[in-house]
Amino acid sequence: MNSLSKTTQFLAGLQWLFFMFANTVVIPLTIGDAFDLSSVEVVSALQRSFIYTGAACILQAVFGHRYPLMEGQSGLWWGAILSLSASAASAGISVNELGGGLAVGIICSGVLVTILGALGMGNFLKRLFTPVVMSTVLFLLASQLIIIFTKGMLGLATENKIHIPTSSLSIFLILLTIWINIKGPKAIRNFSILIGIVIGWIIYVLFFPSAAADEQVTVKLFNLFPWGTPTFSLGLIIMAVITGLVNTTNTIAAVKGVEPLLQTTTSDKQYRKSFVLTGINSVFSGLFGMVPYAPYISSLGFLQSTLIFERLPLIIGAVMFMILGLVPSFSHLFSTLPISVGDAVLFVAYLQLFSGALNNLEGIRFSPKTIYRIAGPVLLGIAIMNIPAEMFSSIPMLVRPLISSGLLMGIILAIVLENTINWSKVEQIETAKKVKSRNIG
Repeated sequence: MNSLSKTTQFLAGLQWLFFMFANTVVIPLTIGDAFDLSSVEVVSALQRSFIYTGAACILQAVFGHRYPLMEGQSGLWWGAILSLSASAASAGISVNELGGGLAVGIICSGVLVTILGALGMGNFLKRLFTPVVMSTVLFLLASQLIIIFTKGMLGLATENKIHIPTSSLSIFLILLTIWINIKGPKAIRNFSILIGIVIGWIIYVLFFPSAAADEQVTVKLFNLFPWGTPTFSLGLIIMAVITGLVNTTNTIAAVKGVEPLLQTTTSDKQYRKSFVLTGINSVFSGLFGMVPYAPYISSLGFLQSTLIFERLPLIIGAVMFMILGLVPSFSHLFSTLPISVGDAVLFVAYLQLFSGALNNLEGIRFSPKTIYRIAGPVLLGIAIMNIPAEMFSSIPMLVRPLISSGLLMGIILAIVLENTINWSKVEQIETAKKVKSRNIG
């Protein structure tokens, strides 16, 4: 039985709607630019993403893992696809050939994840995700997202230099959202994200008038293979399968991360259903030109900011998000939400990921030798994140998306270190040496 009033449920659902929108809207736009899609295809992809993201969230909340976690287009897949498209010319293939080959690879990846998920892949992955690996995931995800949001807040998403008025509004919204979270009246504290976005949007409309033309286009919601004619490329299929398998770490990290918030334990059945749904979502993504899906780890920061842990508001927000996609006038209205406003408010929400990373390390002591288990993966990942994508052009395309992803490389290194070295034994040896040294002294 729900403890929230109907008004609170609706407002919390509206807050989820803005969270979904802010996390979704930029992805079809950048993918459209990467594959030279027409304006009709881009708008169609945008509405398709709204509809399917809402449906994916509902399916996971009702039939999958059954947690209040957004199921959205994966940032890991998004980065891999953009990296490949940027290097297509240097590899001697057209973006149409790349798009068609990727679509086939994504479908194959989705089928494989669906099968492995049904066979209990979650049991194997759970053993790999120790508290240190979880902390690495959260540290690196927070770093990656904060970099993206900071650029948007400063106006760098549309200009090649910092835009002072946009930056000033962003700083104000950050301070306002933090103040509401910490000092605001209890009645509004859980809606800090919603309040921040609405106030920021109003201020932006008043002081930053847009001269954009109101262009109406006819959408093609269910156009198959909009990225290009399907082609069979073994290299792209292998790359897609590897990316799809690594993308399953999002499910483990998000589900394990939400357990302490909800004070629950996830069953093997929940994991299996969640993986199967994510695999099916990937198949649909390949067919209809969308970035493959995964549970959003960033939902943890959103939940910690709002402190509303029930599923119904997520479902309400998802239904409204589907309506946005089905009604073109609504889609057009929400497409006017300034990216800088959404980035500023989400910046505050995603700071909570840092808290989750620290909480996973609670009780673990580090010595000069054992510090490598966390410092190595985190600092390597951040270092790779700060290397421009074009610098990886000398790396073979088959492994380039993997090598150029700081998030992926950090997670993989953390998993390897945690599962090949007995850190407890190293700690015991270090402790014994210290005791022996004190006795001698």
